[in-house]
Amino acid sequence: MSDDKQHGTGHIIQSLLVNVAIAAVKAVAAYFTKSGSMLAEALHSFSDCGNQLLLLVGIRQARKPADEKHPFGYGRAVYFWSFMVAMMLFLGGGVFSIYEGVHKIREPEPVEHVWLGVGILAISLCLEGAACLSNIKELNKRRGKKAFMQYLKDTTDSDLVVVFGENSAAVLGLALAIAALGLASATGDGRWDGIGSAAIGLVLVGVAVFLATEVSSLLLGERADPDIEIVAREVAKTIPEMEKVLNVLTMQQGPGEVLVHIKIAFTPTITIEDACLAINVFEERLRKARPEIRWVFAEPDIPKTPSQLHPKPKAA
Repeated sequence: MSDDKQHGTGHIIQSLLVNVAIAAVKAVAAYFTKSGSMLAEALHSFSDCGNQLLLLVGIRQARKPADEKHPFGYGRAVYFWSFMVAMMLFLGGGVFSIYEGVHKIREPEPVEHVWLGVGILAISLCLEGAACLSNIKELNKRRGKKAFMQYLKDTTDSDLVVVFGENSAAVLGLALAIAALGLASATGDGRWDGIGSAAIGLVLVGVAVFLATEVSSLLLGERADPDIEIVAREVAKTIPEMEKVLNVLTMQQGPGEVLVHIKIAFTPTITIEDACLAINVFEERLRKARPEIRWVFAEPDIPKTPSQLHPKPKAA
């Protein structure tokens, strides 16, 4: 997207600072309350801290300039580290929380100092909720008229989607932890605490699978915004020497880094020099229309007629 290059790390640093404070407080509360749900939430927050550090590493690597070994740059580094974040969320948060929940269900323990746990969870919910709302506002600003869920699937800004996924999972997990802790205290049945921990784990696993699916597509080489193909064809129409666009291929090389390959049929009487000048004009206009395009490969070609595609066999 055209504004991908302007994407900073502010939303990641904000979430990191919030999660460091929340994780420390949750860990203390988990020790005093002996709550599996609280422990699951503490582990979730610590996992999020590590995840956000990995995203910062990815963004820093993605900004490295192209070199001889990587002529198209390091833009996909952010996709690799986003995928690693999804894996950490799955293993470090989800699977362990489910394991802890099953353990608490099988061997329930009474929760203690419930008021402390609920109070800390409520404050954490407010902080995580504020961070999540900040993510939603940023996503709404960038998605334009596109539906929210469709934008999450289509956007190439993986770091923002990952942070939003973490924060939304945290909000839902905190709500489940409060409910589980309250039910365990009200009923005197510690199994509710285990059920809460397992439910939090399932939420984290679900979010991790969604993020891994979306990011893996970008990591493998996903086409860029389909509107770029439309713009390329429209720009070609403005150049008289370009008779017809035969094919357009795009690839997202990283946030704000797009590669375009286009085959164009030129007017039959054009010279090689005029074709080169027309291609230069085309590249300039295309980049002006979509600044995120970094590489343009324009290939002159001729439209194939049916006889060229299927030549008649020569007579014996």
